[in-house]
Amino acid sequence: MLRITQRMTTPMNSKAGKQLRNTLLLSTLLVSAMIASGIARAEDVKPVRVRGAITAMDGDVLKIHSNRNEDMQVNLTKDTQVRGVTLAQIADIKPGSYIGSAAVPQADGTLKALEVHVFPPELAGTGDGHRAFDLGKDSTMTNGSVGDLVTSNGRTMTVNYKGGQKTIVIPDDVPIVNLVPGDRSLLKPGVKIIVQAQPAADGSLSALSISAGKDGVTPPM
Repeated sequence: MLRITQRMTTPMNSKAGKQLRNTLLLSTLLVSAMIASGIARAEDVKPVRVRGAITAMDGDVLKIHSNRNEDMQVNLTKDTQVRGVTLAQIADIKPGSYIGSAAVPQADGTLKALEVHVFPPELAGTGDGHRAFDLGKDSTMTNGSVGDLVTSNGRTMTVNYKGGQKTIVIPDDVPIVNLVPGDRSLLKPGVKIIVQAQPAADGSLSALSISAGKDGVTPPM
């Protein structure tokens, strides 16, 4: 009887062990898939722009009152880039200058600038291209090198970027600013800023870059 029992029990144990291994393998695969899915979703979250004024600095936490009347916190990291924003003139833009311009389309196919910001030479190539923007209805952002620049009969410039070219008309009342190297010393209560921030899964924001107005300037981007 002992031998019979052993012969009957061994296959049963083997079958149960196989089922257990399959169950554990399936559970592992499901957990891995969930983790991979969570990572993919986190990577898909696009950076957001926060416009407003600094209310306080608390260590590595920047407190902001946004233009949408919200009190927010943004975390600074060792990789956060800080740039100053200073007033500029159309004369500061020359053929070959690398600029960015938020604009809206016009009926004739040109763009009407809402603002123009001039990058320092070391930042040439930043954000190269033409894309949708969030400064107003139908607004776009074009970053590229200035080709032709006409100021004698209206202010018009062509902007060349990889794969295309846009003609941008700059009205007389449109703000023009320079972007200049900066550091955290610019981040003081009352300073107007634009923050490019990366959202985390818990809803917190980490600053990728900050454009801070100098001498009372409000970044117009």
